[in-house]
Amino acid sequence: MTLPPTASRSLLPAALAAFLLACAPRPEAPQRATVAAASDLQFALDDILAGFRHAHPAADIRIVYGSSGSFYAQIRGQAPFDLFLSADVEYPRRLAREGLALPESLFTYAVGRIVVWAPAGSPLDPAGLGMGALEAPSVRHVAIANPEHAPYGRAAAAAMRSLGVYDRVAGKLVLGENAAQTLEFVESGAAEVGIVPLSLAAAPAVRGRGRYWEVPPGAYPAIEQGGAILARARHSRLARDLRNYLASPAAGDRLKQYGFFPPRDRARQEAR
Repeated sequence: MTLPPTASRSLLPAALAAFLLACAPRPEAPQRATVAAASDLQFALDDILAGFRHAHPAADIRIVYGSSGSFYAQIRGQAPFDLFLSADVEYPRRLAREGLALPESLFTYAVGRIVVWAPAGSPLDPAGLGMGALEAPSVRHVAIANPEHAPYGRAAAAAMRSLGVYDRVAGKLVLGENAAQTLEFVESGAAEVGIVPLSLAAAPAVRGRGRYWEVPPGAYPAIEQGGAILARARHSRLARDLRNYLASPAAGDRLKQYGFFPPRDRARQEAR
């Protein structure tokens, strides 16, 4: 059947519109990745991600903060994370040995430090008392992260033993699920003082709310923090881009601003 000329002409705009729509570039589909991150990264990582998102506007990065040991157990139970950022590099190393993380993606991104922290309104002066603040008569509770699964809790316990106060304050200890909850215990009054990551105490959002004394690094094993892309990652390309960004000098400089120190290998390179 032949259409009348007028009918043919009326179909042309619709056909042209359909053709142009098919040829037009489609908006980039959002890229999503879920990151399991140690709670001491809470402020620093939020800041770092602002720079990453500027370079990757389509990226949808979802961060879950918690204790590294708990994340390790969850990942072994097939939790759907793409990237693991641990406060103890040994956890991602174990996952790589177990075939649950990509060995080539393993990296160390920072070394953490711990401090004795008290609220700004507290009569305690951590800077003057040092570790002795834990033994002050007014202190009934001392908050640390649970050493069973939190690297910062293990560092706190080691420092207390090394500096000779552990046995005298062991009965005062209250254990946070992770480093961030430990800080919350002290801020809420559940404990008068605590041992928390420098990265939390020095963060702009917390800096004015308390006072601290930095525990000498020689008093506890180095808190080497590292990560890896998980073998079951559903969004491995975005996880790889984020991993590379976190290992970059730009991210390293930002981490320094939050009280982290460069990994040993990077520190040696910077000293040359």
